[in-house]
Amino acid sequence: MSLPTIRLGFTPEISCSYLPEQKEQLGVVVDHRWLTTSGYGALLGCGYRRSGQAIYKPMCDQCQACTPLRVDCTNFTPSKSQKRQLKQLNGFRAEFKSQLDDGWFPLYEQYIRERHAHGAMYPASRQQFFEFCQANWMETRFLHLYQDQQLLAVAVTDFFDQALSAVYTFFEPNYPLSLGTLCVLKQIQYCRDTGRRWLYPGYQIDDCPAMNYKTRFRPYQKLIQGQWQ
Repeated sequence: MSLPTIRLGFTPEISCSYLPEQKEQLGVVVDHRWLTTSGYGALLGCGYRRSGQAIYKPMCDQCQACTPLRVDCTNFTPSKSQKRQLKQLNGFRAEFKSQLDDGWFPLYEQYIRERHAHGAMYPASRQQFFEFCQANWMETRFLHLYQDQQLLAVAVTDFFDQALSAVYTFFEPNYPLSLGTLCVLKQIQYCRDTGRRWLYPGYQIDDCPAMNYKTRFRPYQKLIQGQWQ
């Protein structure tokens, strides 16, 4: 997919948070005309992502490990383990909401404390969360996953006519089931139910084990040399 020229600003090089031996640099879109749902939708299909109000793409000098990936929800075929997880999902109540439930922050705080205590998002902050997850030009909803009345997971999700884009997910870190996977399966299910073909879960990095869950949802496509394959 070709686009008109896009003006970019470049962030300073820093150590990569996914591959510590590499340096990270982002190209950030500075043309405000792209900061719309339709503009971002076009850029999403070209490998860009959103963080808060900013649209960016990794443009690292010595590394091309970040590969855009999208799941073909129309043709999604669950594995044996995913079939079991889909049955597990039937025991939960899932709902997309335009606002977060009142109990979201203690859950988010626990998730950050137990899973990301050494990361940039610790300690948990409401303001930082909303700055990272929302944009005033984007339709964003919050997938809530409940068991009975207990909130167990939230998946921040951007909505497009033909796709969903997973922004960020947090969940009860000590729960015995894979709540992150259940949220992805629910996003795929929602795409299928509403006639959306694609779920964009973000970049795939083969050498980063924490990112490899994305390739378990098949079929998927990767953006390689400007072509979805």
